[in-house]
Amino acid sequence: MRFMILAIPLAACTAPAPTELPLIRGYRAPADQCQLVGENAFTNQYLDHTADLVACPVGYEGTGVFVTETGAVFLETLTGYDLFSVPTNQG
Repeated sequence: MRFMILAIPLAACTAPAPTELPLIRGYRAPADQCQLVGENAFTNQYLDHTADLVACPVGYEGTGVFVTETGAVFLETLTGYDLFSVPTNQG
């Protein structure tokens, strides 16, 4: 009896990037272009009780000021937004 072995390629085991980020509201003010990001299957890998996840539009001219004012740390660019981790006050 002959046996056939089929090679089946496995897909990468990472979550697919979302087509939309769950933007909640302006981060520093209601009209702020940098937005607080909520949780979904992709963003949950970045959520942390000691930091906020914030998305600023790619090319936003106020990004430097945002980073300086908040202490934001760049994470990655996704769907037209730069994602940042912004430490929350723990005191």
